[in-house]
Amino acid sequence: MEQCLTDPTAAATPSRLQDQPTGAPATGTPATGAPATGTPPTGEPAIWSRNFRRYFTARSAGLLSWAMLPVAVSAGLLSGGYGLDTAGYAMAFLVAPFAGLVLFGGVLADRFTARRMMIIADLANLTAHLLLAVLFMHGIDHLWQLYALLVVAGTANALFQPGSASTVPLVARDVQGANGVLRTSEALTGLGGPALAGVLVGFGATGWVMVISAVAYGTSAACLFALRLGPLPTPPAGGSLWRDLAIGWREFRARSWLWGVIAIWMFFAVLSWGPQLSVAAGVIVVEHGATAFGLLNAALGAGTVAGGLLAIRYKPERPLAAGAVAMLTYPLYPLGIVLGWPVWLLAAAQVAVGAGIGVWGVMWATSVQTQVPGEVLNRVHAYEVAGSVGMYPIGSALAGPAVGAFGTDRVLLVGIAVALLTALALLTTRPIRTLHRIPTRP
Repeated sequence: MEQCLTDPTAAATPSRLQDQPTGAPATGTPATGAPATGTPPTGEPAIWSRNFRRYFTARSAGLLSWAMLPVAVSAGLLSGGYGLDTAGYAMAFLVAPFAGLVLFGGVLADRFTARRMMIIADLANLTAHLLLAVLFMHGIDHLWQLYALLVVAGTANALFQPGSASTVPLVARDVQGANGVLRTSEALTGLGGPALAGVLVGFGATGWVMVISAVAYGTSAACLFALRLGPLPTPPAGGSLWRDLAIGWREFRARSWLWGVIAIWMFFAVLSWGPQLSVAAGVIVVEHGATAFGLLNAALGAGTVAGGLLAIRYKPERPLAAGAVAMLTYPLYPLGIVLGWPVWLLAAAQVAVGAGIGVWGVMWATSVQTQVPGEVLNRVHAYEVAGSVGMYPIGSALAGPAVGAFGTDRVLLVGIAVALLTALALLTTRPIRTLHRIPTRP
């Protein structure tokens, strides 16, 4: 709910504690009355502290590189004479390690600190991208070399992702505002990264895309190294990897609002979110051309930027309920495709959809970061990512067979119905609807 999601009231505390496992430590969580270990000094700006500027630079650089990589690899292989099957295998070798190892990334981040694991991940990505640059500049003699480097990149991102959640409360006092800024950056890099990669590949400079990515990962590692966070909450010493993983699952399962959202989102990912991109492409590209399809996806990105900017200021008392209302915009785009709307109206729908996704993403991320204790946040976030994003490829893979069996309109209509039911399920599930925002300390 990352590619793919929060002022003082008496009601906020019971809402948090009722889902807290018995005896669960609260050290380091922003929900406690005492300042959390490692949180920014109150004299610093709520968002743009020195630490947050460094983290923002690191995160934006990494997101830009991650957005460029799939386009550069796929287009570079196809322009180099390789077939679609090779490009497909390459993407599988990139994505599969991320999906399979992100849970262990959460355990390692909690055990060795998130910043340390993120720096290691950036350095691994830097090395992998420099070697990818050599491959594309001098020719790929053996495909296994490409696949192995993509496995390294996917594994590195699995190590990086869990720590990206727990770091935000440590570098900004206004956690929701910081998430809004980061969501906006994610949308902008998601727009600019693929475009830049496509232009460079068009000029036969796939290797230079990899060089730019390597420089970006080096910048990210340097900025993360420069963070000054102070002592951080860590799990008790002596626990095994599997025990830490089990504790993360217990903490995840103990919060009904948390696993409730993920359970609902899994159905949404398989039946609505996952199939939509390829099904929409099959209609839009045929009827309006590839340029129109690109513009519609750009409109989605623009809407996400707007949603992120809105969420910096808009701080509802019940963030997940507000985010669920925002998600009611999601069916507009597939509905417009079914009804045969013109491109300009579909673009307007995509802006609305993007805004809804942007608001939901910020409300969700902030809720997780402020409601979960710091010493288990990386592991809990890893379970969240694995549950939500992990179902997307299944929905995407089922899109083609479903269209062949039932037709495009029926698949889109099912997606519309599921999207509406998703928002309604979020609004009618009491622990989700009633979760209160944790205030930013003055």
